[in-house]
Amino acid sequence: MPDKQLDAIALLKADHRKVEDLFARYETARSKKADIAHQICMELTIHTMIEEEIFYPACREAGVEADAMDEANVEHDGAKVLIAELEEGSPEDQFYDAKVKVLSEEIKHHVKEEEKADGVFSQARKAKLDLAALGGELAMRKTELLAQFKETGLPKPKTVTMKAAALEQGASV
Repeated sequence: MPDKQLDAIALLKADHRKVEDLFARYETARSKKADIAHQICMELTIHTMIEEEIFYPACREAGVEADAMDEANVEHDGAKVLIAELEEGSPEDQFYDAKVKVLSEEIKHHVKEEEKADGVFSQARKAKLDLAALGGELAMRKTELLAQFKETGLPKPKTVTMKAAALEQGASV
């Protein structure tokens, strides 16, 4: 049963700390890298979904700065591209570790932006959002998604801001 004691920001920050720990575990792992990477992808997929479905719309409605919200959505979509790559690949693939590293760096930046003094979380508090109620909603949805994905596997990521422009693999830019 979800912990309804956590407000939305505390719940989202707890997710941030958990993923930071998983990235640290991945960096030092000698085995089970695929399992750790899958857990990272699971946590990030659920986190982005609950933010995009519940938290971000509430923030936008409450007047949190649109530019900050737009950047957060674009950052999520960048992470989704790497999550899709990791879920399709394996640690034996040439660029797998590099993809995990870049995903880690992107998430560190995203977390810093959300948690900074004038970031999304701070603005959400100032906007007087009902963080306890939102926390309950987030926790319930998180529990639903976790159960669903354990049964069915992770869905293909859906981007909000990117249309997957035509890309070709190759060395030239």
